[in-house]
Amino acid sequence: MINEIKHPIIQNKLALIRRKDTPSKDFRAAVEEIAAFLTYEVARDFALREIEIETPLTRCKAKILADDFIIVPILRAGLAMVSGALKILPDAAVGHIGLVRDETTHKPIEYYKKLPNLAGKKVLVVDPMLATGGSSAAALQMLKDSGAEDITFICIISAPEGINFITREHPDIPIYTAAIDDHLNENCYIVPGLGDAGDRIFDTL
Repeated sequence: MINEIKHPIIQNKLALIRRKDTPSKDFRAAVEEIAAFLTYEVARDFALREIEIETPLTRCKAKILADDFIIVPILRAGLAMVSGALKILPDAAVGHIGLVRDETTHKPIEYYKKLPNLAGKKVLVVDPMLATGGSSAAALQMLKDSGAEDITFICIISAPEGINFITREHPDIPIYTAAIDDHLNENCYIVPGLGDAGDRIFDTL
């Protein structure tokens, strides 16, 4: 259920977002591009259905995606991944879940939830970082409680601690990540990581 995508282009872009002096505009662009690559990898196993179409020459059978999709970013950093995912799945609906981490307890606090109808849809949850797994697990539970049954979690950089937490709390949910890093430090930041993804995306302190 854990899929670490080591495509050379993704690895090249990871170097860019890890570098501390990368400007926000370049950081955002790379996050968007990595999100598109990861969504492409997730889509490898999507179901197809056959339809009949008319080409300029004749009628023929063709295959299209069989399912409907919903992309759900975990605010705020997950917003930077939405445009990349939509490049692969342009017809997808988009929901939003807002969670903030309490800096003392490191527990997630919900502050926003706006979702389309999830029944029968494939739901792709996007967030650049999977650190402790607390916020991600809470978001996944919110989606399940709202009717989602087919969920995939997509992140760019993950920590072993976060992966272990998600697989324990939600063993049915596959995880796609571009990198599994070494560990969390005493402040629950991923090492080597890239710092605070939200601050680097939006150029905030």
